[in-house]
Formats: sequence, structure tokens, C-alpha cells
Amino acid sequence: MTRFQRILAWGTFSLFSLVGSGLLFADHFTPPATGAPGVVLPVKPGETELDREIEPLLAANPGKTGALLVQDGVDAFAARAMTAQKAGRSLDLQYYIWHDDLTGRLLGREAWRAAERGVRVRMLLDDMNAKGMDSKLLLLDAHPNIEIRLYNPFRNRKGLGRIFEMVQRIFSVNHRMHNKAWIADNRVAVVGGRNIGEEYFGASDQVNFRDLDVVLFGPAVAETSTMFDHYWNSEAVVPLSALARKPSGGFDEIGEAIETEAQGPAAQRYLERVAASPRVQDYARERLTPFWSERIHLVADPPLKWEDDKQDEWIVHRIDQDLSSATRKILLISPYFVPGTEVTERMTGMVNRGVTVGVVTNSLAANDVFAVYGAYRHYRDTLVRGGVSVYELRAQGHPSSSLFGSSGASLHTKAYSVDDTRGYIGSFNLDARSAYLNTEMGVMFDDAALAKAVREEYLRLANPELSYWMHVGKDGAPRWLDRATKPPTLHTKEPDTKPLQRFSAHAIGWLPLESQL
Repeated sequence: MTRFQRILAWGTFSLFSLVGSGLLFADHFTPPATGAPGVVLPVKPGETELDREIEPLLAANPGKTGALLVQDGVDAFAARAMTAQKAGRSLDLQYYIWHDDLTGRLLGREAWRAAERGVRVRMLLDDMNAKGMDSKLLLLDAHPNIEIRLYNPFRNRKGLGRIFEMVQRIFSVNHRMHNKAWIADNRVAVVGGRNIGEEYFGASDQVNFRDLDVVLFGPAVAETSTMFDHYWNSEAVVPLSALARKPSGGFDEIGEAIETEAQGPAAQRYLERVAASPRVQDYARERLTPFWSERIHLVADPPLKWEDDKQDEWIVHRIDQDLSSATRKILLISPYFVPGTEVTERMTGMVNRGVTVGVVTNSLAANDVFAVYGAYRHYRDTLVRGGVSVYELRAQGHPSSSLFGSSGASLHTKAYSVDDTRGYIGSFNLDARSAYLNTEMGVMFDDAALAKAVREEYLRLANPELSYWMHVGKDGAPRWLDRATKPPTLHTKEPDTKPLQRFSAHAIGWLPLESQL
């Protein structure tokens, strides 16, 4: 055996030993869910400003849930900030990503201010994206009215230890909490596709996500709070204080820095945009018109999804049943779209039965994960040949479009409508990761007015100024039609991309990664 072969053999043995030990032992060393059980604080009539604001609306619409759709990022920030400012009882916040950037710190500031008023704040974050934030989060957690817990956490908090653990626990650590929920006083819930960060709230100079949230009030809020409690008390969740040591010092220094930033020019420019938003002004003047329905419900995967044998409760199966029952039309919006062979065949089969099927997803230039586009392209051409209408969002709006300003665009909305009567809005992408690895949530509705609103969002995204229309030429090769130019322009390669981008996406697309995307 040569020296190279010996090194290769030992490397392979070590890798398999590391992963094997992880399968047998690693999860047993993870700190247990030692947090005290917690439940949502009950609603008390007239107790808080939100109580007094919402009660007349609910009284005028007994038994119904109210819903406001929020497409604009600035309005989405306002929905969270304003409900935090008006909360008098509780804030329950659940997120896959909470960036330590301007908007993340501004919303963290609102949570801290609420706690200072006596509001109980519970923050539940996925630990994969909390890397490097322990010190700041522990300072928040030290407040007597704030508790932070992490989903499926690493016991090694940083450095090589964290990387070692990631390899050792490669299977179990792959399950992440993709949920997004902002619940104030158990009266208002904001759910949908947005994480916390500048790119989600129209504050980034680089790229802004086109996304969709739903602001709920009524019975569906209680369903959202029940979901939150289910996760908060699950075995997958560990208090941050049990994982990391509190840093020396207090919150004063970091708190002063956040306050200084909030008074600085960048924050003030952004907050002025928030105050000037037409929808914020309409809210102040009580001019917003919610959708009201008895058929709006929160749906969510179980917190220990990978250990749950009741797969009929998984969101993927509910969505599958909903889409399969279509008789006339399916309009899908999914930024990460990897349908797989079975779903591709079913979609084209539905077209053959006379069902209109349309999809809006990201172009390669707009996609922030090349591997996803590489996997999607294996099915794209088959879908188009089978009669499915496929639109790919531009990375930058057409010059005549001012929707995204000077920054780039990327699709992040996850929604669909079926037969113009029902649909879904939430965190679920039509890919294997959302179906089988991550936990997901959202609202399912059986309401024609809401379905129409989702259809209008689909049509807005499919508009020539925002998207390319996919076509397959006589030679079987894909084409991208730019309908915004006069005359329309037909592209034979992924528009707005460089050769290296195309090569990378195509090469990665041939790797056996689809089950992880």
C-alpha cells in the first residue's frame, strides 16, 4: 500500500468513525431541554392597547380571523415594530434568521423596550443562524422579562469545536426550524416568509427580497400561540443560558451603542421611510381593510418532525392534498423550487387534464443558492414542454420598473392559490428540504378574496418588467423571453449571468444534493 493510499484509508476511517460516533452518541451529549414549561399569557379584555384596538374589530366579525397581506418590506418592519410598541402583556418571537444588522438591532431594541415596560418576551431562534451572537443574545437574556431559547442547538458554540460537531452530527444537525412568527399580546400575529434582516425589510443597498407576510387577528392568532408553545416546550429546544456563559459586563455598553445607532442618520432615514409609508398612514387613520374569514388557519410541522411518525400532519402532505384537488388552476410562488420527478409528472399530468399550472421562481441571477437552481433546471424544461407556465424573476427590475429601486431583487415569497378559492402563505418552499428536513409553518385558507389577492401577487411577479417567461425551442433547448423590450428579446442563456455562474450552477446541479435542497 502506498503512502497516499494509507493516508486516504486513515482519512476515510476517521470520517466514518466520526460520523458513526455521532449517530450513536453525539445527540445524547446535547444539553437537555431544561427550560421551565411556558405557555402563552391569556388575553384579558381591555388590558392592553392592542386589546382595546382589536376587540371592536373582533366583535364586529364574530368567529372570524382578520388578515392583512404585507408585500412591502418597509410595511413588514412597521407591522412588527408597531405591535411591539403597543404590546402590554407578551411578545413571542420565533425565527430562522435574526441578523445583527440595522433592522435586526432596531427590532431587538423594541423587544428590550417592551421588556422594560414589564412585557414578557420569549425569543425562539434556530441555532444554525445564531452563530457568533451568543454574547449579545445573553445580554438580552439576562433581562428578567426576556428568555431566549435555541432550536436544535450546538453544544460547541464556536471555532473548530462547532465544525467538528457539525460533521459528527451531520444527520441530526441537518434538521432546522424554518418557522417565522411575531406574536404580540396573543392578539396579533405576523407570519409568512420573512426573517429578521435588512434584505427582508427594504433596507439593503445590495439586494431586497420580494416577500409576503400575513398580519392576523382573531382565532388564528390563538392557533399561532399554541404552535409557539408546542415548540417552546419541545425536546428540540434548549435555553441559551444552558449552552453559553454570560459575558462579563452588562447591557449598558451595547444598549448605548444600539440607542446611538437608532438616533444616527442611517436609522433615521429608514424610520422616516417607515413613517411615510402609505399603509402605515392608512393604519393610523383606521383605513386598512382586512380580509375576514372563518376559514383561515395556522398550520405547522411538529417540532421534532424527523422523529414524528404521524406524517399526515406534516405540511407537505396537507399541501400535496390541496394542490392535487385542483380542478381549474394552480398558481405557485416558490423562490427555491425543486419539484422532483414525481411532482413534475403530476404537474404536467394536471395540465393534460385541463388544469392551468403556473410557477414563479428565481432566475439564476436572482437566486442566492446556485445549487438550488442547478437542481431545479433538471425539471424546468420538462415542465415547460408539458405546458406549465414558468416565470423566472429578474435579479434587477427592468429599467422602467422602480419596484426594487437601485438594489437587486430576489424572490422569497412562498405562496399559492388553487382554483381562485383557496391557498397558502408561509415559509414552505416546494423542495425536499422544506418537505422532509426543516420544520415549516404558514396559513392555509379557503377564501376567494384571499385567493384573489395571492393570484394578483403572482401576476405582479410574472409581469414582464419583473420576470422572464420560459420557453423551449424547437431544438429542445431553453429560452428566456424578455417581454419588456420592444420587440421582445429571446435569450439562449440564463440572463444577467456570467459564464462562471452558469458553470457553477450546472456543475453543482449534477451532484447528489437534491435531497438536501
